[in-house]
Amino acid sequence: MNSPVRVLLADDHAVLRSGLRLLLSTQDDFEVVGEAGSGIEALELAASQQPDLILLDLSMPGLGGLEALPSLRRRAPRARILILTMHEDPQYLQQVLKNGAAGYVLKKAADVELLSAVRAVLRGEVYVHPSMTRGLLEGMLPEEETSDDLQRWSTLSEREQEVLRQVAYGYTSSQIATALNLSAKTVETYRARGLEKLGFTDRVSLVRFALRNGLISAVE
Repeated sequence: MNSPVRVLLADDHAVLRSGLRLLLSTQDDFEVVGEAGSGIEALELAASQQPDLILLDLSMPGLGGLEALPSLRRRAPRARILILTMHEDPQYLQQVLKNGAAGYVLKKAADVELLSAVRAVLRGEVYVHPSMTRGLLEGMLPEEETSDDLQRWSTLSEREQEVLRQVAYGYTSSQIATALNLSAKTVETYRARGLEKLGFTDRVSLVRFALRNGLISAVE
């Protein structure tokens, strides 16, 4: 039996932490190992507990999540850090991704989306709330496409290309499955195979590639 995923909750609202703990308790493979109400507490618990996943709020008293992020990565190097915030600001999004966060989810997200985001970052992916995708794209200046880019894209099947375009726009596997009349498992297979052919391990690299080569539009 695999060990449960060790989770640290860092948010200054006790009610929200309680809700997150309750949500994670519905899953058999999660264990909340600590709760922090400030950035300083988060740093202390990250060092002592060495969690696998940190759910981190950006706005906390004293040391905020954005300021704590680099230190958290040093103190708990194996932890994946998922930002959970009310800020729909592309600048926050770009800053946290540059500082090593694995994802960005808005607090207004439904429980099912939060769990999808958690699962995604634990698989080594980068998750961005769909409504923030445009901000992510606009923060990336397109570069000229290269023949190597086009050659790699041409190695993908038509279905793989179709799925990866939807992934780049921020749609979940279940949403893509519904749109393309496929099973979510089949979508995941196309997604993984397509990313492997392109040589990518995360969605941010895919988005940059797709934008650079005109495969998606920032104003879609």
